[in-house]
Amino acid sequence: MKTTAAILNHANTELEVTDVDVDDLRPHEVLVRMVGVGICHTDLGVIAAPAPGQTPIVLGHEGSGVVERIGAGVTLLSVGDPVVLSYAHCGECDHCTADLPQHCRAFVPLNLVGARTDGSTPLHRDGTPVLGAWFGQSSWAQHAVVAENNAIRVDDDIPLDILGPLGCGIQTGAGAVLNTLDPEPGSTIAIFAMGSVGLSALLAAIVAGCDTIIAVDVSDARLDTASDLGATHAINSATTDPVARIQEITGGLGVNYSVDCIGFSDVVRAALECLQTPGVCATVGFQGMPNDVTVDQGHLLFGRTLVGVVEGDAIPGAFVPRMIELHREGRFPFDRLITTFDFADINTALDAVHRGDVTKAVLTFPTP
Repeated sequence: MKTTAAILNHANTELEVTDVDVDDLRPHEVLVRMVGVGICHTDLGVIAAPAPGQTPIVLGHEGSGVVERIGAGVTLLSVGDPVVLSYAHCGECDHCTADLPQHCRAFVPLNLVGARTDGSTPLHRDGTPVLGAWFGQSSWAQHAVVAENNAIRVDDDIPLDILGPLGCGIQTGAGAVLNTLDPEPGSTIAIFAMGSVGLSALLAAIVAGCDTIIAVDVSDARLDTASDLGATHAINSATTDPVARIQEITGGLGVNYSVDCIGFSDVVRAALECLQTPGVCATVGFQGMPNDVTVDQGHLLFGRTLVGVVEGDAIPGAFVPRMIELHREGRFPFDRLITTFDFADINTALDAVHRGDVTKAVLTFPTP
């Protein structure tokens, strides 16, 4: 069959929206008709600097849609199921079988290359391969070929088109708080960088019952959004020393927990140094590799912990439904982060993301 996809042909160029051929499904793969898909920082990184041999590629890894076809052996899903797509994992290694799929031994080849692990791709254009397995989905397209364990069936009482970011960006921020840090009610937390991941962490801190929630950013506009969503304090780190101000807010103690959502060296240091002892900082920001960060080992020696977090330490099959249930209860209004664009306007949406005009851009598809 044919479908329409947005193809990156070369670094830092507009995506080409064009028809591609979709191969027959392999066992345990499903074909998903996309309804919505988010734009994530990781996608932007590839647009800016694809690896050698990584183009042409269809990006996109925050998809939501409806199962249209299933391959032989599929048992977890049926045609017509509404699904949210998350990161790919093998389901067979020691980490996957120990409920640590975010640390799947094959995480990099399954998610960050763009091809299947055997080097093949389900997409072709005029007979030429187009990488179509980015994060196991390549969902900047009207259809995506997905492994069945990469798709989470969801209820249909919440609009499906806005659910895609629950599979990555929103999951990352919220999971860093609810899964990794798991703060006690009444605890204090500082969150650095108020993009979609940081704001998702903020919403999760409210769910957890944190008493003091401090938002840190260099943009007054983003800090205003954080305050509107429930931050108790806002610090513009372009004009104010965030560590000193956090110490002041907490009566000289520092916060119990912090989250770094950008990965800059000075931000990671500040997120660690603003902690009381003991205290835990979760770092989820990513600036590519290598990304050297220098910290004072004394901060660790005296009881502070710095922990890296992948995909919010989430098991998507459990955590995506949990976030949806929290939204249903009115406790996790992630929809307030989202601005939608027609899929045909993907390059306009990308420009808006680059300018910082939107918090989380989601592309929507016409109903067939």
